[in-house]
Amino acid sequence: MTALLCTARQYSGHTHSDPADSLYLTYDDRFLRRKVLTCESGEQILIDLAQTTSLDHGGALILDDGREVEIRAAPEALLQVTAPDLTRIAWHIGNRHTPCQIEKDRLFIQVDHVINDMLLKIGATVQEVHQPFTPEGGAYGHGRTHGHTH
Repeated sequence: MTALLCTARQYSGHTHSDPADSLYLTYDDRFLRRKVLTCESGEQILIDLAQTTSLDHGGALILDDGREVEIRAAPEALLQVTAPDLTRIAWHIGNRHTPCQIEKDRLFIQVDHVINDMLLKIGATVQEVHQPFTPEGGAYGHGRTHGHTH
């Protein structure tokens, strides 16, 4: 299959039309600048962004021919975290700058044996799961939590 040049822009949070295709990417794979990726249809596209970008689940890339390719979070190995005092547990995870998906009664983080051990020691229950990962974005701008440019 031929790679198409993607002059990709990312829409904020959603596609603007019916997407022509989808890319299923893990959290780490959604952080990129230049890479050839294979869409759900099998078509390959060359992503060539001006700078390294964190692509959001539900966002879209615009191909040179105007088609939209939707970005989807792919299932991946995660830790599901629950606890009687989930707010306290969330603070400890955030204090370690660990990406975290926050839901009403549980948290999800990437598999990390050191963080797992810490969570068990402070009273959390941890279970390995396999699902899409869409953590909270950074407080200092868009996308990833690292970086504190003002």
